[in-house]
Amino acid sequence: MIVILLIFSVLLGVFLGKFFGEKEKFAKGLLVVSAGFLITICLNEVFPEVYSGGHSNIGIWVIGGVLVQMLLENLTKGFEHGHFHHHSEGKNIIPIALMIGLFIHAFLEGIPLANQETVLSPYLTGILVHNIPISFILGAFLVKNKKFSATSFLIISLFALASPMGFFLGKYFNPDLEVYFLALVGGIFLHISSVIIFESNKHHNVDWKKLGLVMLGVLLAMTSHLTHSH
Repeated sequence: MIVILLIFSVLLGVFLGKFFGEKEKFAKGLLVVSAGFLITICLNEVFPEVYSGGHSNIGIWVIGGVLVQMLLENLTKGFEHGHFHHHSEGKNIIPIALMIGLFIHAFLEGIPLANQETVLSPYLTGILVHNIPISFILGAFLVKNKKFSATSFLIISLFALASPMGFFLGKYFNPDLEVYFLALVGGIFLHISSVIIFESNKHHNVDWKKLGLVMLGVLLAMTSHLTHSH
């Protein structure tokens, strides 16, 4: 069921991006909601679990996740936090680099799911919520004349299968390592959500719409947190 949800979230986002890709404001609105959701999941679920075990130097892995994401963005050019790229800009984005960056990003997210016992945990829900706007932007970028090329299908397929592959590979790891991967992904989530939320607004004025969308994401995450059985 976890694998099905992971794949479905990507395909849903790509489908929406294919047909509604010109609606950038819609996609960016989804991203802001997902950012509010992710940062709340980090603070209420991921980090408490990471630090509760008393593992020494676990914070280094969180920082490592932030640095890993910064490096990946040199390949993805900011797809994860809503940087739209149109075909006129396509020469600046190498498809294989985009494919590698998104694959690593999604693969790492899937590893901490390996020993998860409950479906739709807050952590999994955070991945699903974040996958949809990323896939929307990916679908909007890859589609040409309402069609996908063979290369586009390859990129979409690899992105859709990356987290499930991490999920299955994680089952072969020592369970004691799970907390370190969770810390790494927590750093990735923290960086992405922070960039989306705290990107400078025009003239540095308060963007009430953005604030409302962040609050919506926070409320949704808090609902998931309060209803999740610990």
